[in-house]
Amino acid sequence: MTMFLRGIAGIVLGMLLIYSVDAQAVIGRKAPEIISPAWINSEPQSLSDLRGKVVMVEFWTFGCYNCRNVEPQIKKWHRTYADRGLVVIGIHTPEFSYEKEVDAVKKYVQEKMIPYAVAIDNDFTIWNQYQNHYWPAIYLIDKQGVIRYIRAGEGNYAETEKMIQNLLAETQ
Repeated sequence: MTMFLRGIAGIVLGMLLIYSVDAQAVIGRKAPEIISPAWINSEPQSLSDLRGKVVMVEFWTFGCYNCRNVEPQIKKWHRTYADRGLVVIGIHTPEFSYEKEVDAVKKYVQEKMIPYAVAIDNDFTIWNQYQNHYWPAIYLIDKQGVIRYIRAGEGNYAETEKMIQNLLAETQ
């Protein structure tokens, strides 16, 4: 049993190290533009048009259990901070083929009452531009269009919210 636990611990540590290296390579860089052939709840959004606002980009897919667990928190942040300049953009990047159906994504968004813009990323273009590797993953982009924070997976909600507050408080 001890060898098994050590093996699991090694895998988890390895994943954390990979994530931290990837995050460090992206944090501080200008956020890539979000170009999608289909948008839900919105006309196409442009990061250049959103300068002066803090943008949360969340990579998710409707079949992902962890994404569904994060969803209430994303909605809460949208409700709480939209009036103060936070813009949430969900990037729906499918893990499985059944998640590629745009109508299925629209149905999910409607049923779950997701109020913010959702871009469809069936070909992983946006995913690859952000060098993302995880569902769910949150990227916070400052008012100048620079990636300042990345969170992969569930949890650390207080830390993420504090970063949202800090970015909103910054002057341009």
